[in-house]
Amino acid sequence: MSGIIGKKIGMTSFFGANGKSIPCTIIEAGPCVVTQVKTKEKDGYEALQLSFDEKKEKHTSAAMKGHFAKASTTPKRKAVEFRHFEEAKNIGDLITVELFAEGDLIEVSGTSKGKGFQGVVKRHGFSGVGHANKSHGQHDRERAPGSLGASSDPSRVFKGMRMAGRMGGDKVKIQNIEVVKVMPEKNLLLLKGSVAGAKGSYVVIEK
Repeated sequence: MSGIIGKKIGMTSFFGANGKSIPCTIIEAGPCVVTQVKTKEKDGYEALQLSFDEKKEKHTSAAMKGHFAKASTTPKRKAVEFRHFEEAKNIGDLITVELFAEGDLIEVSGTSKGKGFQGVVKRHGFSGVGHANKSHGQHDRERAPGSLGASSDPSRVFKGMRMAGRMGGDKVKIQNIEVVKVMPEKNLLLLKGSVAGAKGSYVVIEK
């Protein structure tokens, strides 16, 4: 599956041919360098490793400096493997946004925004305890989780119980996102709708 690494810039709107405003996410996609070509004979599987975004040499380990030197490129911040790449590529080749065309349906993977420790109302959509009957002996219980299980049997809370906890920071893949516009001169993609992640976060785009 062919793809590219990108960085989320933000959101904007774009007017389509019918004059309607389309909410779009701006992605700086590539150019990515092929820094390793994995083969079945040597590595056990076939894949292309693409690297993206400049990194200072003083913040790069000696091992990684040597790795990027093999591809005759500068150190990069993000490296991702793509299996079953449609086109045969050699080490050192560049992958740009021209891999995509307007109207393509693609998949975008990103890391959702971290929201910290949250209660059950925000995390799972609970309505709270006694929300409609606050006068019936309920004091400061509107956002409480309620009962967690039985007492003496089984004497524990079952795994998977929806409770308060860390929310966000998860890998999210959104499928069938339409490419609204490709701007190769600026290495930008305009994608219809929203994409998981904060501004400046890395995303992986696959077609």
